[in-house]
Amino acid sequence: MKKNERDKGIPGEKRIRLSEDLLWGIHPIFESLEKEPERITEILLQKDKRGGKIEGIVEMARLHNVKLTFTDSLRLTGEGSSQVRHQGAIARISDTPLVEFATFVEEMAERVAGGERVRLMVCDSLQDPHNLGAIIRSALASGAAGIIVTRERSAPLGGTAAKASAGAMSHIAICQVTNLVAALKDLKKAGFWIFGAVKESEAQSLYATDLTVPSCLVVGSEGKGIRPLVKKECDILISIPMTGSLDSLNSSVAAAVILFESLRQQLALPAQ
Repeated sequence: MKKNERDKGIPGEKRIRLSEDLLWGIHPIFESLEKEPERITEILLQKDKRGGKIEGIVEMARLHNVKLTFTDSLRLTGEGSSQVRHQGAIARISDTPLVEFATFVEEMAERVAGGERVRLMVCDSLQDPHNLGAIIRSALASGAAGIIVTRERSAPLGGTAAKASAGAMSHIAICQVTNLVAALKDLKKAGFWIFGAVKESEAQSLYATDLTVPSCLVVGSEGKGIRPLVKKECDILISIPMTGSLDSLNSSVAAAVILFESLRQQLALPAQ
């Protein structure tokens, strides 16, 4: 194959840029699933790979609810990638262990039942790891109890996000969910109100919204915002009042504004 043809890729090929949040090779991935499955956010496998270890990877990934992606071909790109022999198996690794959702919601429900005004940050399909890391940093700084991210169409919780979070990722509970709508339903049952950040004119102003209740603050992806089914699950849609010609903010900036308004409201409450 000529170089220019190789650079264009082949049909069904999945290209991944080599980075510090990747693990590759059948044996290392198998061992990681045995020892610390909570740190693996996704496993990519070539369809033509067979064998006991591959079957073991698939079985353990499904057991631990790790996202599996099957592709015709895998190719690493970027500096140093030519030296890597991935054996048709690549995993994305989080810089911090993730919390199982069942454990997460049980703990948060107990805190709400105990009278705490718990706040959670929910990121619906954010795809920029810099934005995701910045949101995690703002969530920790504003006193949020945890972060929920989607398993599909979400930025990896690896080195880039960790760097953008300035260390916050290691100090706040984070969990991934496959079905965000179902997760929000469970959180409602646990006593949470769901607030969705949108830029629609009919949405309620952030500054006219009571955020002192146990709350899940939902922000959407950089381009499309909150997905329609997730929006339907929100109790209240809120927007940030703005002046000038701009009609929206970067996802991480919007999240920070909402998180710190929520903190401001809680700090203004009479001491109990």
